[in-house]
Amino acid sequence: MINILLWIIFGGIAGWIASQLMGRDKQMGLLANVLVGIIGAFLGGFIIQSLGGAGFTGFNIWSLVVAVFGAVVLLWLLRVLRRAS
Repeated sequence: MINILLWIIFGGIAGWIASQLMGRDKQMGLLANVLVGIIGAFLGGFIIQSLGGAGFTGFNIWSLVVAVFGAVVLLWLLRVLRRAS
């Protein structure tokens, strides 16, 4: 149970940082930040591992960097898809 709570907090922080870095026009809500952060952690881990690095390694600073990187990529992809339609 505590692990799930840590994932939610970690995802929220990563999603919030990514939304700030991407200069979102409107404020994302808490749930959106959590979802973007958690999906970003998986996406960032996949990208970093594909490049030969260590992906998401637990609850530490490196994993936060990977999660934020993945969340930024996710928000960028969503922005590109939104403009295309």
